[in-house]
Amino acid sequence: MSEIKIFRIIGNYMKNHKKYLFRKEVRALKEANALEKVLSQITSIGIFRRQISIQEIKEITLDEAQNYLIKELSE
Repeated sequence: MSEIKIFRIIGNYMKNHKKYLFRKEVRALKEANALEKVLSQITSIGIFRRQISIQEIKEITLDEAQNYLIKELSE
């Protein structure tokens, strides 16, 4: 059985000629699944995938996680 990992994805996107930085933490089995989850969350606010630029995808430990909900679900 696979273990669920925590990923931190950092990137930016353009909306109304402004650049927005985002940092998301998600739980997923693989890096590709984590990326897909974050992209679907961001595109739900009316952003196209081509407007999103991913800068870093990193697997983190439970201690490094800043999101309270992620910490509670992972314990």
